[in-house]
Formats: sequence, structure tokens, C-alpha cells
Amino acid sequence: MPESWPRPSHPIEPATRAVALLPPQMQRLEAAARAIRDGALGPASQMLESLLAEAPEHPELLRLFAILHLRARRPDLARAALTRALAQWPDDPLALTDLGNVEQAAGDVDRALALWRQACAVAPDYPMGWFNLGRNLQVLGFTGPAVEALERACALDPTLLPAHVLLGDARVHLGRFEEADRAYRAALALHPACGDAWRGLANMKTRPLSDADRTQLAALLRRADLAEADRIAIGFALGKVNEDQGRHAEAFAALSEANARQRRLAPWNAGGFHAFVDAVAAAGARLPPPIDASLGEEAIFIVGLPRSGSTLFEQILAAHPQVEGASELPDLGEVLVEESGRRRQPFPQWVPAASAQDWQRLGRRYLERTARWRERRPRFTDKLPENWLYSGILAAMLPGARIVDVRRDPVEAGWSCFKQQFYRLPHFACTLTDIAAYIRDYQAAMDRWQALAPTRIRTQRYEALLADPQAEIRALLAFCGLPFDAACLDFHHAARAVRTASAAQVRQPLDRDTARATRYGKLLDPLRLGLGLPLATESTP
Repeated sequence: MPESWPRPSHPIEPATRAVALLPPQMQRLEAAARAIRDGALGPASQMLESLLAEAPEHPELLRLFAILHLRARRPDLARAALTRALAQWPDDPLALTDLGNVEQAAGDVDRALALWRQACAVAPDYPMGWFNLGRNLQVLGFTGPAVEALERACALDPTLLPAHVLLGDARVHLGRFEEADRAYRAALALHPACGDAWRGLANMKTRPLSDADRTQLAALLRRADLAEADRIAIGFALGKVNEDQGRHAEAFAALSEANARQRRLAPWNAGGFHAFVDAVAAAGARLPPPIDASLGEEAIFIVGLPRSGSTLFEQILAAHPQVEGASELPDLGEVLVEESGRRRQPFPQWVPAASAQDWQRLGRRYLERTARWRERRPRFTDKLPENWLYSGILAAMLPGARIVDVRRDPVEAGWSCFKQQFYRLPHFACTLTDIAAYIRDYQAAMDRWQALAPTRIRTQRYEALLADPQAEIRALLAFCGLPFDAACLDFHHAARAVRTASAAQVRQPLDRDTARATRYGKLLDPLRLGLGLPLATESTP
């Protein structure tokens, strides 16, 4: 075998990357790639080890081995394999892209971005390189550059369906709704049953879908050949257009069918979640006093039930010159996952054994991971709704942080959750009874923690904001330790990317007519019953 492997003539073409391998070896390479794709990491590892014994240091084999290691959460081994591959093919765009993925997984975002950009520089005509760069820029919150990269990908390959969808998403987040509509429609021109494109159109809440859209959606759902993911997304979109047109019974039927299909993919375990919430509360009942009570004062957590107005309150705070709106960050949960791996115990089992020094270390780790959100402004928001689960332990981990618990009328919030397609499964929002159980757990936990720490946790009522915006905004800013700034009253003018399903709504002045639940009458009684509220007196109009 050669001591070094010749570079492929066209590195972005898969057929050329198996350079100098024999046909049987190429077949095994393809089998290993399929196994990685399908999650069969054990068989894939055996095949790659066997191939590397026959073709030592082949860069494409090393690259696939790196992908396998990354899937198995072994970033150090993945980095080592890619380093060996790049030693032979220094400007390999695919290996550079994969190394960027490794560095991102390891928490080095700057290094990851540099590698993704380098991959585009060495292969400027490779649409998937630009798509990958744009996708990752979007995930990391760099929405403007993401749009540019995705536009480049679409220009290089107009048939690249995912690029059109993500371009639509990124334009929505920037408030460029007409352009977003065109991107989603371009995706539908390629694939009329593209659920992600219909999801994007439906998520522009302030823009109703048309009668023609409603007719097309209904026709698509009559097809027998739809992929299940597309059928679900189209069902949610049909529910949205029906509600917009006042067809409430039809909207409820479409949304119920879509949610039922979503739930069958991964059922929510309400009893198990209740037990987990109790375990978190019990584990955090006796936390050590913090070493530094000011640690985390840069952070403002906005928590609560999804669709309760958390994006609106983030938009208000992000209009303040001292606050960066970072949207829904995964970092808090990921820091706890890291610690669970280090201790080889799942959260919250290890919480009682954690010392004040441990909590300080974890708090600093969170601040380290989120440092890029404080490059322009000293404070930042983290509005991942389910961070309410960690509100208790934040007293030890980030005692200086402020927590804004956004509350909306539970029936309105619960119904809004039922209408929204959530992609992370299992999810509580697929049945009205599960939604009610989740709300009970959330409210009980937050009520307990807020009573213990009223200076650290504020219960912020959505309806109170609608009734008296200026008073509520002043009180919110004071709670966060921020001076009043009139820009917060004109939050809808704030120039920032909004990366949630409320991106269109928060770019408009306050709408005091957001209630929808009463229009569904008794159809929502399972939700009311679960919440212990009076049942409806009228049927659906």
C-alpha cells in the first residue's frame, strides 16, 4: 500500500474520494457510510477498522471514522482522525467541514466557523459547503451572514431543497417576510409536499395563508404517498389557515390529527416527567450557599410555557442598550449534561453531592460558553422556556442571574402550544391532557422557587403587560437591575434576529386581541378539566 494517498481530482465528488481503493474495499466503505447514517455505529466501526488495516491512513476512511466518533460523542478521537486525514489532504473541504463540526461540539465556536469558512474558500463552487456554513451560522445566531451563505448555496444549486427552506427561516428571523415567502415558495416549486416549507409559511403568524393554500393543503393530505413528517407539518399548516378563516371545528380536527401522528412517533410520559420534576426539586432543596453571590449577574433567564410571550419579553429587554437578546440557548442544559458525564450519574442524582466550588465551576462554564453574547453589550437574555426546570439550582450555580417567569392565561397558552409543531420529541404538547399536566408541574415548581427567592425570580404576567405596558416594562427593567430606557417601549423596532415561531408577532406593536381559546368552546374542555378550571358553556361556533 502507498505511504501516502493521492489527492482526489474532484474532492467534492464522492466517487473520487475512494482513490486507490479496490472495488471490494469501495463497497465496504459505502456499507460503513450507510451504517453510520443509520446509527449502527458498532458494525460501522468494525468495517472501518478492517479497511484501515488494509489501507492505512487513507484520508476518506479516517474522515468517516471521525464522523462515527462524533456521533458517539467522542470529539477528541474525531479530531485526531481528521488531523491525520488533513495531514495528507490539507485543503480537503469535506474534512475541514467535519473538523468544524467537531470543534463546535467541543464548544470552540470561533474555530468551527473558521474551518467552515475555509472549506468554502477552497471549494467556492460547492453548494453543500455554503449550505453547511449557512446552516451553522443560523444555529449559532449569526443570521445575517447565514442568509448570505444560503443565498450562495441556492444560486449554485437551485434544486437544493433544504437550502431554500433554511433561507426562508433565516429571512423570517430578520423580519424579511416577503423574501422569506419567496424562499419557501421556491422550495414548494421543487417539492409541493415539503412539510418544512409549509411549516415555515404557517409560522409567519401575522401572514395568513390563502384560500389557494388551503385547497392545496387539503389535497396534499388526501395523498397516500406523503412522508409522515410532511403529513404532520401540512396538518399543522391546514389547522392554521382554518383558524385564520374562522373554521374552528375544522382547525381543531386538523390539529388533532397532526398532533396524534406526532405523538405516535414518540409518546410523552407525563408521569415520568412529574417524577423528574419532583426529583429535581428534592435534589435542590439543600444547596450550599454560593461562594460569589454576584456570579451570573450578566444573565437574564426568561422561562415558562412555550407560546406564553417569552419572545415578546425578550424583545422588550433586547431593545435596551445594555442587553443582547440571545434567544433559546442550549448551554445551561449542556453544562449539566457535561457534569453528568464527568460524574457518571444522570442529573439530578449528583446534585446533593455537589459542593459550592462545584456549582461555581459550573456557573463559570456556562458564562464561558455564552461569552460571545456579551461582546457588544454587558447583559444577555437566555430564553429557552424549559430552563424553568433549573430555576432552583441556579441559586447555587448562577446566583446573580435574574429569572423572568412568563405567565399567560393557561388555557390560551396551552391551546397555543397545541397549535404549534415542536420538533424535539417526545413533546408534551400533543394532547390537551398532557399539556395540562405539564402546566401543573411547571407552575407548582416555579411558585415554590419564586416564594423562596422573590428577588431572584419574577412572575411576569402577559396579560398585565397588555393592560399597562409602561408600568410593566418599568417594573421588569427594575427587577433586572436596568435603568429605564424608552426604546423598550418601542420594542417592535428593535433590529435583531428573532429565532422563534414568534418572529413575526414581536415585530408589531402590542396586540391586545390575542385570545383564541374561547372560540373553540367545549373542544378545549379536556385542557380546562386538567387545569381545574370551569368548563365551557358553549359548543364550538
